[in-house]
This record gives sequence, C-alpha cells and structure tokens, in this order.
Amino acid sequence: MPRTAPASASPSGRVLVVGDVLDDVIVAPSKRPVQNTDVGARIQHRAGGSAANTAAWLGTQGVRVEFLGRVGVGDVQRHAQLLANAGVVPHLEYAPDGHTGTVVITLDGTNRTMLSDRGASAGLDLDGVSDELIGGTAIVHTTGYTVVASRTPVSFRRLVTRVRSAGALVSVDPATSGFIEDFGAAEFLDVTGGADLFFPSLDEGRLLTGLRAPDEVLRALLPRYGVVAMFLPDGSAIAGRTGSKLVHSPRVATRLVDPVGAGDAFRAGFLGGWLHSPSLALSTRKGVKVSAQALAVVGGRPSR
Repeated sequence: MPRTAPASASPSGRVLVVGDVLDDVIVAPSKRPVQNTDVGARIQHRAGGSAANTAAWLGTQGVRVEFLGRVGVGDVQRHAQLLANAGVVPHLEYAPDGHTGTVVITLDGTNRTMLSDRGASAGLDLDGVSDELIGGTAIVHTTGYTVVASRTPVSFRRLVTRVRSAGALVSVDPATSGFIEDFGAAEFLDVTGGADLFFPSLDEGRLLTGLRAPDEVLRALLPRYGVVAMFLPDGSAIAGRTGSKLVHSPRVATRLVDPVGAGDAFRAGFLGGWLHSPSLALSTRKGVKVSAQALAVVGGRPSR
C-alpha cells in the first residue's frame, strides 16, 4: 500500500536492527583467476552480514542500537563481543546443530562477486522478535535477506503491524538483487510496500522497477514507500519522498580500500540523521559521509 512520508523518529529512541550476522571471507586476487591452477590473492576474514554491519556503523555514531540475529552456537560469544565493541547491544540466538553463515566475497576493483551460505541466519524467525525489544524503539530496520528467507511473508507483515503499534518506523534494505530475483520482484514489492524507509541499491532498484536511470528508478518506487534513499556505485546518493524534489548528494573523497559494506554504512548514516531530523538533504549527506568511511577500511564494519 502507498505510504506517506514518515515524520522524524524520536531522538531519544533507539534503533533495533533485525537480520543477518555472518562471517566474510574477502578475496582480492592478484590477477584474473585461471581454472585448474593457483592464483595469488589477499584473503582476509572479517565479521559481516548486511544487518549487523548497519548496526555496527550506527553504534559507532553514538546511536542507541540493539541487534537481533542468529549464529552457530560456537560463535555466540565472539559475535556478541564484536558487536558490543562497536557500541551495539547484541541479542544473538543460536542454532544448536547449525553453523554461522559465511560469505566469500571476490573483489575486482569496485565490483564484487558474493558466494553466500546464510547458515544459521536463514533460520531467524521474525515472529520471534519480542514485544520487549520492539517497545521503545524509534526505528526497526531489517533486510531483504530476512524477508525472503521467512517461512511465510505473513511473518514480516505481522512484524510491521507490531512495530507500527509501538509507534516506530519500519526500515527495509532489500540487500541483494540475486535473492530478490529468486523470490520475485513483484512479490518483494508487495511484501515490503508501505515501509517508511526503503534503501535499495541501484541494481536492486533496477530489478524492482525495470528502469535504468537512477532518478527514474527512485521516482517509480516512491508511491510504495514513505522515503526512498539509494546509494550509488560511485559513492554518491539520491533520496526522495512523494511530493518533494529529489535530493542528490555527491560522493565524499576517500581512499578506496574495498567496497564491502559501503551501502550498509550509508543506511546507518541516513538512519542516524533521520533520528534527529526528517531532512532528506541532511540525512543523505550523513549517509554518504559514513559510507566514505566504510570504503576506506577492509570489510563491512568500522575498524575499531
């Protein structure tokens, strides 16, 4: 259903992030891989997961943020401590017989190829998000991974109803075009339509609308969502809401180390700005600024 632009979230409220927490294996080959032989590469291990990354970037901005996700039983303490180090209050469920999800990310300049095993994250149940966690929140943010992996889309709609009843805003990051394509673009729009804040990448927006130009993609999504903010491959961003001019925010100059997590950081910066003022311009600029910090570090989380 169409959604009018949301008012500002309460500055005193907190953000609850629900979704994936994973381990990333980031591979930067020294040259183009050749079949059936060795190729040198820089291989680094980092904590990841789009939702957990966004929570971590929120925490390092000083935002009160809590995170709900699911890992393998042997990784609860490790991932809880990593989140806490970033200023996040962790609530980690575990899969007794499962493993923490892993993504192998192969880098080629600013391009990425991702091989995903979602592991325990795939079992996260949105109906299990307690009313106690939702209560007192200003924004509840989740990702498309969690939406498409739900046993039924009804669980996401029930979560939205409970979030709205608590007076909070619903924020959705589609997360990946591959999973959306498997789920169905029209079905994904139907399930998530009405979210207060929607954060597609350009690839995801193109898949969802069938359009190419960034401005056209964003305008096509606006009737379904309160606010749409889109991080672009060059590090800039655009945002809009129905009845207002689109906002364009240029990239912030930074040293590119790797592109992993830059979009997650943009969403965190935007949400952090939106907590204090429902200004598209200010929130978009804040998102671009935080994304530049992510481009300058290895992996999708803050370096500290």
